Amino acid sequence: MSVFLRRSCGAVLAYAVITQGALADLTSQDVWNDWKAYLGQMGYTVSGNETVAGNVTTIADMTVSMDIPEEGATFRMVVPEMTLTENGDGTVNIGFPENFPMTVSGEGEGEEFAVNIDYSQTGMTMVVSGSKEDMTYDYSADTLGIKLNGVTVDGEEMPGDALAVNVGMTDLSGSSRMKIGENRDIDQTFTAAGMTYDLAFQDPESDDTGKIDGSMSDLAFEGTNVIPSDFDITNPEALYEAGFSFSGLFTYGSGQTAMAGTSEGEAFSVGSESKGGKFGASIDAQRLAYDIEQNSSKVAVTTADLPFPIEIAMESAGLKFEIPVQKSEEIQPFGFAMNLTDFTMSDVLWSMFDPAEALPRDPATIALDTTGTAKVLMNIFDPAAVEELDASDLEPGELHSLKINELLVSLVGAKLTGEGDFTFDNTNTEEFDGMPTPTGVAKLTLVGANALIDKLIGMGLVSDSDAMGARMMMGLMAVPGDAPDTLKSEIEFTADGQIKANGQRIK
Repeated sequence: MSVFLRRSCGAVLAYAVITQGALADLTSQDVWNDWKAYLGQMGYTVSGNETVAGNVTTIADMTVSMDIPEEGATFRMVVPEMTLTENGDGTVNIGFPENFPMTVSGEGEGEEFAVNIDYSQTGMTMVVSGSKEDMTYDYSADTLGIKLNGVTVDGEEMPGDALAVNVGMTDLSGSSRMKIGENRDIDQTFTAAGMTYDLAFQDPESDDTGKIDGSMSDLAFEGTNVIPSDFDITNPEALYEAGFSFSGLFTYGSGQTAMAGTSEGEAFSVGSESKGGKFGASIDAQRLAYDIEQNSSKVAVTTADLPFPIEIAMESAGLKFEIPVQKSEEIQPFGFAMNLTDFTMSDVLWSMFDPAEALPRDPATIALDTTGTAKVLMNIFDPAAVEELDASDLEPGELHSLKINELLVSLVGAKLTGEGDFTFDNTNTEEFDGMPTPTGVAKLTLVGANALIDKLIGMGLVSDSDAMGARMMMGLMAVPGDAPDTLKSEIEFTADGQIKANGQRIK
């Protein structure tokens, strides 16, 4: 249903495209014409019965629909009545009913299906201002919700407890500005005091059940979007070549989720909470980037196999990357970073493998920050190229350089830090079994390794012979540092395929 979700959400969000701008003479017909043009540009078919009475244009039975061939489905939304009221000051108010239906119907795997969804809102206001070429919108609402209102398969309606979905937001406000020229440039902002989501299902064949309840607070979004005049969602390659781009940042203040159910006859539950986070994304014809972060998160899991909950927490967790996506003869930069900071788990969980508390239980941290350059050998927006890659031994790209700006692994009393800088010779893949030959140096520092090995021996987790082998390897690869139980290592890769550890050749 991924295609349906992306496109149907686009239709719903089309009702919330608003920002503030200079006043000009806008008419109801200007706004209605642009709605039809915009939704038509996005691939929807739009119809409705227009009547005009004074300064009010009424669109009865406004229908927005789209065929989704790859899903074998059709999306359809019917708004019983929409009003566009000219205010006499160059602005237009848009009025919606408090409820209207949306459906997705089609045939998949030999079965006809229909999914009915109810859209609801209370206290919504929407004002359009500006000019025909630069429309600005503002909106607000007390509540907005989407609720699953039944699923029918081969003419039979599924029981209500088989699947239930309900999503709602409160105290919404937002703005969007549409500059209409060769392309359609959209700037958007959005806030909501809170969002709740509820999902429940029961599998009639296995009796597995599940229920998810969650909420988020202090939601905010800010973003920009460029939609080409010849927008075609079914042709991603042409879409991005025509100039499509998106950049946005979503943040929230806090969140929590509770999940419970049964699987194979056994009960389970999962609870999580966090003190906010962010999700940033941008994409255009050249690059794809994500920046994800969650703060002060906690997770507790209970299963029938364990008589106690499994509890973990971390101060922050993040993932960030930026990669080129377009085939090119040029060498292009990329970046990747991740972190799990101050990871902890409950004493009950620790006691499962360390009942004597031999290991330090300090918070653990893992972090990696890298940058580099690469040559992209295929266009990821070309479905034929992706399919060819899956069916062949072709490589999607060439790695030309890699810089390790930060490496940090700190846990159970030991700490590894490092940095490195490498280039890669893609014309020489014989030295390293098909991999390009690296040239460069990595510098590593390891603190507390011998003390950790001693503790693992005492716990019976590592034998004396295994410990001896590990210490011999560390002696080969590293030299003592300035502080006690500290090892340092400088690993050098040369252009002729040699590997040296602290000046001593090991390959």
